[in-house]
Amino acid sequence: MVDLQIEPQEVKQKIERGDTFVLLDVREPWEHALSRIEGAVLIPMQELPAQLGAIEDAGEVVVFCHSGIRSMNAAAWLRDQGIESVRSMNGGIDRWSLEIDPAVPRY
Repeated sequence: MVDLQIEPQEVKQKIERGDTFVLLDVREPWEHALSRIEGAVLIPMQELPAQLGAIEDAGEVVVFCHSGIRSMNAAAWLRDQGIESVRSMNGGIDRWSLEIDPAVPRY
């Protein structure tokens, strides 16, 4: 699925424009404690099935993790659950730290 990814720069532009979307962090709580993107909602990947109701009607969803692998899996799973407008942020929070906001700690 080519359209399953979104670049960090595109996410930044969405935030700057004030677009309505859910920025979903699927990392573990210990990772979130180390480094986070302001405004993101934390639902660790293994909790997604139980928390699906919290994002089913959210409209657009952008998922991220540390490097983009878990978020690709999560986005594909969410699509399988019928959430069409979901994409994974390419490169995860690590790339966000490098290219968008160096104040977000890398780990």
